[in-house]
Amino acid sequence: MAQDPHALHFSVGILGISGGSLLLLVNDYASTPGEDFIPQTALGILLLVIAAVLAYAGVLSLSSHGQLFSLVCLTVSGLWCSSGLVYILAGQGVLQPNDVGPSLVPGLAAFTLALLLIAIVAVLAKRVVLFVIALGISLACAHQIAGLSAAGFGQSATAANYLVVCLVGLYFGVGRLFSYITHGDVELLGKWAKENSAAKTQQDPECTSVALVNLVMNLLAASVLACPLLGVVPQLSAGHVPWLWTAGTFQLGVCVLSYRAMDTLTATFAGYMALLRFAEGYCALLTLYAIQPYSPVPFPVVFSILLFISAVFCFQKSLLETIYQLFFVAYCIAIAVEPLGFLQGGTQGVQAAIFIVSAGLLFVYAINMHYGNKIPTGHGLFKVWVGRINAVTLRPHDKDLHTPYLGFSKYADGEVLGHACSVLAAFAITATIGDRDPLYVLVLPWAVVAGGMLQLLCGCVCFSRGKTFESTAFILYAMMWIVWGLTRFGGLYGETRGFNVAVGIICFMLFNCLVTVAALFLNVAWFAYALTFQLILISFLLDAVGSLPYGYDIGVTIIFGLVSFYCFLAHLFNGTFQSPQIPVGPALANLRGTGRGKDPALHVPARKAASVHQIAEIMKNGGICGMPTDTVYVLVAACNRPDAVVKAYKVKKQAQDRPMSMWISSIEQLHPVKHLLSPLLLDFMQAAWPSSISMVIPRGPWLDAFGLGEAAKHIGTPQSIAIRSPDCTVATHLISMVGPIAVTSANPTGEADTTHHNQVYAKLGDKVDGVLCDGPSPENIASTVVDCTKIDTGHIGFFR
Repeated sequence: MAQDPHALHFSVGILGISGGSLLLLVNDYASTPGEDFIPQTALGILLLVIAAVLAYAGVLSLSSHGQLFSLVCLTVSGLWCSSGLVYILAGQGVLQPNDVGPSLVPGLAAFTLALLLIAIVAVLAKRVVLFVIALGISLACAHQIAGLSAAGFGQSATAANYLVVCLVGLYFGVGRLFSYITHGDVELLGKWAKENSAAKTQQDPECTSVALVNLVMNLLAASVLACPLLGVVPQLSAGHVPWLWTAGTFQLGVCVLSYRAMDTLTATFAGYMALLRFAEGYCALLTLYAIQPYSPVPFPVVFSILLFISAVFCFQKSLLETIYQLFFVAYCIAIAVEPLGFLQGGTQGVQAAIFIVSAGLLFVYAINMHYGNKIPTGHGLFKVWVGRINAVTLRPHDKDLHTPYLGFSKYADGEVLGHACSVLAAFAITATIGDRDPLYVLVLPWAVVAGGMLQLLCGCVCFSRGKTFESTAFILYAMMWIVWGLTRFGGLYGETRGFNVAVGIICFMLFNCLVTVAALFLNVAWFAYALTFQLILISFLLDAVGSLPYGYDIGVTIIFGLVSFYCFLAHLFNGTFQSPQIPVGPALANLRGTGRGKDPALHVPARKAASVHQIAEIMKNGGICGMPTDTVYVLVAACNRPDAVVKAYKVKKQAQDRPMSMWISSIEQLHPVKHLLSPLLLDFMQAAWPSSISMVIPRGPWLDAFGLGEAAKHIGTPQSIAIRSPDCTVATHLISMVGPIAVTSANPTGEADTTHHNQVYAKLGDKVDGVLCDGPSPENIASTVVDCTKIDTGHIGFFR
């Protein structure tokens, strides 16, 4: 029986839940109202370790379509990670014994409801094991809340629920592990495997467990912020920081996984939510020092505008998603009108509404995740409405939507969130601090998290897509926002203005000069973006030396914010609509001088038949192209176009000891000259091809049949020629359409072989007319070369 490659992930997840349940039930059974059986610090650390294991299992289960199982693992991981941090704070004396209950109750309440909803969906989906686990932990959380409200009440019931979860998880986890180890020979639970297979049949692609984890974390944050308003806890306190920052961390993970799933809109929204979570946790942390930070007006107003625009564009996902995000627009407006932001009743009241809406949306999306679009969410309305507008054309949302022109990546475009972060950071630092302590003004999390952490994440996403310039700019600016934010708004500045700070800023300015010059080769929008950030760096420098003119810093940050907003809107709009487009301008310079420059060579994905046809037409018309093979990338030209063969030879600057070779799609293409070749050679070709073997055969009159003319001198040597039939579907399909081709490696003579389509353009530039893009090569070495010039005498040799 075949081994299920994902069985180990399921076993790790189930056994992790069983282990965590065992830990908690032992602690609950053995503890007394006055003394804990397991010290709180040790309990917290163990829960953190188990939470990390569950997060690992949950993320890896995404690829196996075990969406409901992944959701359970990630939700329980969030629960135990947050509560573990609370226990550590209590064990280290940061929280007093009387503060532990109010710190735990809001988070436990959120996870009680979330796991109960998941359990309902699991039983409807006939996933009995997941139903027992989710319901058992949900009831355990509910009884723990009761125990915290009345000492000694509910503790045994909590342990009993964890006991059920532990036993069920242990049985099914060990059974699945045995099945994995024995390759299915020992099967203790056939029903479980069948349920997993059945779960793969029906799923709404818009409702994934990653999106649902984002909802669970919004539910958690809403519970924490709404509980003070409802009187469940006295006030927002330092004990609530673990819940909020865990939610923010998980939402950063959702952001990355959404980029991985090519879902820019969900990734952007998750990034926004992570920013809110860290800011909320920051305000809760300051209560430990009796600080209630003042919330400036500009930032939440700008944030509400960005959220509103994103909500409108999320209409292309579903109407329900747009309505849901509008609640967060209202939340940001509430922050703007409340002087103390998160600590006042207005914002907490909006969070109470978000709690209800998040719970409802979690249930709807969980149902649709398993059954498809069973509950209508308004999916497809945007496409219908836009289709009625003749002047607007939607961009098709296929897997190649985010394929960059020179790159091959498994991540979506991160520039929308990156520019949004610049907008937020810029308007955050327009807040006037005056003579107040910087910690008393809510600027630090906006500048450091938005401009720093999130922009650094976007830079990493751009780097993974092969966008070197964009990633360099985002990472550089992220470092600047983090350093300046902590220095200026973290209370570290003080009286240290002077030479040391100025030198650091000058270094950033020099780096940004290089970025600004490089932006000339991209487009006008990026050049304006880099140039205006240089103005902000100048304001930082003037502030460091005590020579900042009044109003200059606010003016340049607003200008930079507006330029960033334009870039944000352009990337969001152009990623949604094929026409019209918001202009970003042409390149202002190229390597040959100033101007728009030459259009780049056509880069098309090799996995599409239409792309192969495009490259074939280019070659039939005398063009030369880069092509993937079963070894490395090569430069090719049609043999029946002698001018193209000569061009390829000159572009390559071919050395005399590395002549071009001829490739065919199959031995059938040699049929016209079959009578001129050795029968033994033809038999050897039939047996060895297709493969990565190149055969060196005697040169002869047979070569004239392929239309090479005078260009034949560039192929092979005067005595012999190398010929090959590659074991690559794309290559053979292209050769079948074009005919035999002349081939050389896609790199200047003397350089390493080309192993990625990015390198074809990097090494040969616009000298090629097209490139078939297929990512990294399957092998990093060239083909094997066999000497068949004396095959009739029974001798063959090897050149390499």
